[in-house]
Amino acid sequence: MVLTPMGLRFGGRIIPCSIGKGGISANKREGDGATPRGVHRIIGGLFRPDRMARPVPWAGAIGPRDLWSDDRDHAEYNHMVRAPYAGSHERLSRADPLYDLVLLTDWNWPDAVPGRGSAIFLHRWRRPGYPTEGCVAMDAGDLLWLTRAIRPGTRLIV
Repeated sequence: MVLTPMGLRFGGRIIPCSIGKGGISANKREGDGATPRGVHRIIGGLFRPDRMARPVPWAGAIGPRDLWSDDRDHAEYNHMVRAPYAGSHERLSRADPLYDLVLLTDWNWPDAVPGRGSAIFLHRWRRPGYPTEGCVAMDAGDLLWLTRAIRPGTRLIV
């Protein structure tokens, strides 16, 4: 997968997508809203079993207690954690559909450097052109197609 100005190029297709409101950065930091430049790998996927069937065998289910730590002062920084969790975090089981299907990247993972940025996902967009906090977002149908066309280890070049 290659992120281009036209969209995400993969499998002979160009998938329209949105990136971080901070643009693309070679010096990603927590909270900057940027999508990190580089070569990243897909390390897994998550899905909401109450909203969709398992899209691929390697996708794990998101439950109501699943969170993602974005607290640079905690050892679990940039890792999935479970509630109750005292540190700063993002809820994976959201009321909106943005995280009904999520592809996880290896950005700053597994050995996270505090403050370098967390949770660069590929997920559903809010609407076309609406920027993210650093993730790559796209139409739900394109995300499902992409999920079924790749496997863990697939490269994302930004």
